[in-house]
Amino acid sequence: MSTGKSALGKRRAAATKAPMATKKPRKPRGMVELPEGLTLTDLTKKQWRIGRLIGWGGFGALYLASPENGSAVDENAGHVIKVEPQTNGPLFTELAFYQRVAKPELINNWCKSKNLKHLGVPMFLGSGSFDHKSTKLRFLVMERFGKDVDELFISNGRKFDVATVLMLGLRVLDALEYIHSHEYTHGDIKGSNLMMGFSKSKCNQVYLLDYGLVYRFNPEGKHKEYKEDPKRKHDGTVEFTSCDAHKGVVTSRRGDLEILGYVMLQWLCGRLPWEKNLANKEYVGNEKMRYMEDIPTLMRDCFHGNHPVEIQRYLEYVSSLKYQQEPDYEHIRKLLKDGLKRRGFTDDGKSVKFTPPACASPATADVFNGHDSEQETRDRSARRRPASRKRKSEDAEETKNQSPVKKSRTNPVKKRAT
Repeated sequence: MSTGKSALGKRRAAATKAPMATKKPRKPRGMVELPEGLTLTDLTKKQWRIGRLIGWGGFGALYLASPENGSAVDENAGHVIKVEPQTNGPLFTELAFYQRVAKPELINNWCKSKNLKHLGVPMFLGSGSFDHKSTKLRFLVMERFGKDVDELFISNGRKFDVATVLMLGLRVLDALEYIHSHEYTHGDIKGSNLMMGFSKSKCNQVYLLDYGLVYRFNPEGKHKEYKEDPKRKHDGTVEFTSCDAHKGVVTSRRGDLEILGYVMLQWLCGRLPWEKNLANKEYVGNEKMRYMEDIPTLMRDCFHGNHPVEIQRYLEYVSSLKYQQEPDYEHIRKLLKDGLKRRGFTDDGKSVKFTPPACASPATADVFNGHDSEQETRDRSARRRPASRKRKSEDAEETKNQSPVKKSRTNPVKKRAT
């Protein structure tokens, strides 16, 4: 009988010989596979040629694509086309968002007015509908992207250094400010919805994707009222969604910033305190509400010692916001930039520096908005590597001079301002 050690050795040896097989994503109901070379015409009469199928997702299918020029679509094509049955909802919502918010002239004008070198909101390139084998389909043309930030996070041992997190926070903040200015909230910020550019010139630039759950919080200049709806409780991704969402309140601007705060916190400490019991959504929501009333305790439970003071100040600011209040984006931006400056880094306004670099090796697989749920489950359940106990002093601010906060799990949670 072989020992556990020898069996493990055999498994490791086998892993070096051949790549691990992955389960093929399931084809969505009502979806037909399109042939390579098919030409689609968008609403502006521009023609696009379909390339190979990249994969199926919850929304439909994703194909490589290029403007029609009489040639086959190259493997290094810079565009993709998302296709879904017209009876499906997510792409319809996303199309409405892109047509209203992501037209190139709107994004370019915003960047010019804000003096931005990069805005991580994908531009709307085209859309349309067509029939194929008696099935009515709609499509969206997008820029092609590379790896997602979750991939980089996992490959880096589930930990980013402080400078990387602050840069990511700045880029996502820029995107959120733009989205919010057009009366939308995102509601599902997370690493798997943050994609790096595909081309060599953009592989250090991050983009916020997945607008299938966007919400128009301020139609015609009138902000939606704070209203708890039991049917909407816990909407979003449970480990990151906001306290408002746990109560069934639709996401407002403060909710998006709260979600970003939890994502940055996970990137810094590796694991959020409530991740041990994600199946119990009530527990997760109650823990977040408790911690948002006591940020110092959240810092202590996450870091068990020194912590980056910027993340504490960020969350304290977010916790002070009222439901309908417009955030002070410049205040948040200064907070994050000051953290970079203290560590000897400067923000170039467009790129994110990873260690190892995100551009060190090309993506081995295409990843896209609307990941297959099975793949997302595999990513989230990937083995959590133990975090190194050695942290450079410049990556954390000393907190020993702060007044100690007595930890209490029995104190009632204060009601947050609405």
